[in-house]
Amino acid sequence: MTSFLLGLAWRSAWSRRMTLALVVCSIALSTFMLLGVERVRTDVRDSFTSAVSGTDLIVGARTGSVQLLLYAVFHVGAATNNIRWSSVQALQQQRGVAWVVPLSLGDSHRGFPVLATSTDYFEHFRHGDRQALRFQSGQRFADLFDAVLGAEVADRLGYRLGQRITLAHGSGDLNLAEHADKPFTVSGILARTGTPVDRTVHISLEAMEALHVDWMGGAPIPGLRIGPDDVRTMNLRPQAVTAALVGLDSRAAVFSVQRRINTFEGEPLMAILPGVALDELWEVVGSGEKALLLMSGLVALVSMAGLMSVVLASLNERRRELAVLRAVGASLYHVLLLLALEGLLMTLAGIAIGTAAMAAVLLALGPWLQAEFGLTLHLAQPTPMQWLLLGGLLAAGWFASLLPAWQAYRLSLADGLSPRI
Repeated sequence: MTSFLLGLAWRSAWSRRMTLALVVCSIALSTFMLLGVERVRTDVRDSFTSAVSGTDLIVGARTGSVQLLLYAVFHVGAATNNIRWSSVQALQQQRGVAWVVPLSLGDSHRGFPVLATSTDYFEHFRHGDRQALRFQSGQRFADLFDAVLGAEVADRLGYRLGQRITLAHGSGDLNLAEHADKPFTVSGILARTGTPVDRTVHISLEAMEALHVDWMGGAPIPGLRIGPDDVRTMNLRPQAVTAALVGLDSRAAVFSVQRRINTFEGEPLMAILPGVALDELWEVVGSGEKALLLMSGLVALVSMAGLMSVVLASLNERRRELAVLRAVGASLYHVLLLLALEGLLMTLAGIAIGTAAMAAVLLALGPWLQAEFGLTLHLAQPTPMQWLLLGGLLAAGWFASLLPAWQAYRLSLADGLSPRI
């Protein structure tokens, strides 16, 4: 009997295919939005927590772990203190340490932070799924006054290779204290990563020292000016840096190395695990994730309300059909099952179309979204939350058809078989 009703439900739906096609399209759009919002929510969190990967420890002066992460990775805020260059050299000699990338912050360019580092930064820094930095054009800095731009800096300011730029002392957009006497040349532009790297101007540690040889206390020394040609002859080894990224020979040694750094005798240092600190930071700034999750629920609710209203509206056209079924002996069970199967078929068709559309959009637009906006969306197996949403959508589609089915059974035979005037 169930197979007979399934065939009957299919033929009945096919006879009203134009009307039901709109319902299926509505469910498909809802499915697309549900999966899309959930995919964006999941991948944005993954992108956030993957702003730095492949780095085992971040080392800086003693402060809060979130604060250290903010200025070392996101280049937001300021360090409570710098760490001496001798401490960086001592880090490199620590047992189990494979590489150390020093970072120095404090200057800016038209609101974008300037990061001074070594060329090892381009070799060891990883983001996302341990992806290395790639150059969209040009190369890493080779000359003292070379600068490598993040993709967003170059796009927003319209910079090209070989263009000369001037850096400013301090952060922010005011640029009240510019290093106008020591301009830089754009030597490279990085490919978009979707991380703070895109919004950063990179220079060498020696260049950062060169900018400040005739400065003291955050201001130029009156009457002293050392030009770019003269500064090349000076010893530009940094005296201190803001933080350092540390990679280990073995991940198993991370806690022992962290303990040695935290108890370093030369000066008070702090080593944090990037992943742990990123999770802590997400708890603070991740309220948008809950908003997206709420939006997913509202989309599902509106979709099911639309399905129920369409089925209820179509009952007026099906009174004669349902009355004939009751006249030939169809029971409450048969009427309920028939309409429930129709609702289930429509929901399944809508879910299948919406899922296929979502996959097609990710395949077609994924590379473009990565290149233009740094938003990495993966075509991957559905997450547990996505399976839950799809299951809830299917169950809601089935239950949404039960109320119309009950109302259809309550229609009298005379109401359906009497000729209309």
